Amino acid sequence: MSAQRMTRGLPRVSPQARSLRLVAGLFMMGLPLGGCSEMWDKFTAKDDTFVEVPADKLYNEGLYMMNEKKDPKGASKKFEEVDRQHPYSDWARKSLLMSAYSFYQAGDYDNCIGAATRYVTLHPGSSDAAYAQYLIAASHYDQIPDISRDQSRTEKAIAALEEVIRKYPNSEYAANAKAKLEGARDQLAGREMNVGRYYMQKRDYTAAINRFKTVVTQYQTTRHVEEALARLTEAYMAIGIVGEAQTAAAVLGHNFPDSRWYKDAYNLVKSGGLEPSENQGSWMSRAFRKMGLG
Repeated sequence: MSAQRMTRGLPRVSPQARSLRLVAGLFMMGLPLGGCSEMWDKFTAKDDTFVEVPADKLYNEGLYMMNEKKDPKGASKKFEEVDRQHPYSDWARKSLLMSAYSFYQAGDYDNCIGAATRYVTLHPGSSDAAYAQYLIAASHYDQIPDISRDQSRTEKAIAALEEVIRKYPNSEYAANAKAKLEGARDQLAGREMNVGRYYMQKRDYTAAINRFKTVVTQYQTTRHVEEALARLTEAYMAIGIVGEAQTAAAVLGHNFPDSRWYKDAYNLVKSGGLEPSENQGSWMSRAFRKMGLG
């Protein structure tokens, strides 16, 4: 049968109709022409979402949020934005320190430590490096737990505070670091005393002596040393090492004559028919001579 006979009787389709059918077919196949066009427009469109803001404007906005709005978290975002948009500028250096301070004020100690450490690493010769180092130490110090818990944070605080004193001894932050250092050391001594008292209650006098000995040899400048010497007097008397008990009481009386702990130690030694008497060869005498206290 010829092609002419096959098409005989069928309606003729105009070119316009054929075009419409083609478009409809593409649509049914999941290829909408409009969708393709929109996807192409999105792919080729320029991203206009980023707008660079002058560094000084961002920095001053951060100061405003910190000082006027009392919003340290919001301020830290502004200071971080300075560093992001203008990373090699002097404003970025200033903002890095201010972001550390903002984090500290917000109680976000980990981010404060991170920003301050980065500042000290990038700008070790800056006049503000001492303050950045102090912020690191203060962040650790403010997280010191009570004496019943793990004291690793206290040890980190001590290391950071000693770093301030060692590297910046003439800075205005050295004196504050020294005061905080005494507080941190007092905390560690308190931890040793707490454990020592526990062993005393258990009548494990040898273990208790080891704890009190740590206080006497390592934390002599803390407020716990008086009680430690009194407890040593008690523990040594309990196990019959009266010579060391007499020495502990004598060292306590020599260095802290007005201490209430000395009165207890003195009465305890007297109750055994003895007197406080210092043995110069005792580890307690040597420890205090080493510190210039004996």
